[in-house]
Amino acid sequence: MILTVLTTTDSRTKAEALARGAVEARVAACAQVSGPVTSVYRWRGAVDSAQEWQVVFKTTELRYADLEAHLLAAHDYETPEILATPVARASADYARWVERETAAP
Repeated sequence: MILTVLTTTDSRTKAEALARGAVEARVAACAQVSGPVTSVYRWRGAVDSAQEWQVVFKTTELRYADLEAHLLAAHDYETPEILATPVARASADYARWVERETAAP
């Protein structure tokens, strides 16, 4: 099963580094960076907002734990957002490509 995995960070440069690192490590087949977006959140008892960039990774359910571990090690947030959503449908060729690109070495 293919998953999309979302995280955010506070600069385009960091977002692109997270995307490139995950693809190079083969824990994601690809990643898209978009933004800036405005995030509003509660942190340490106060409501705050910040400009962030989103990164959406494509991976497989089998590689999710490795992608999550990679993001936790590479991310500079104390508690990074890491959300996985199963893809209900994908073209067969695309699904095979994601599986091939994320195959464990």
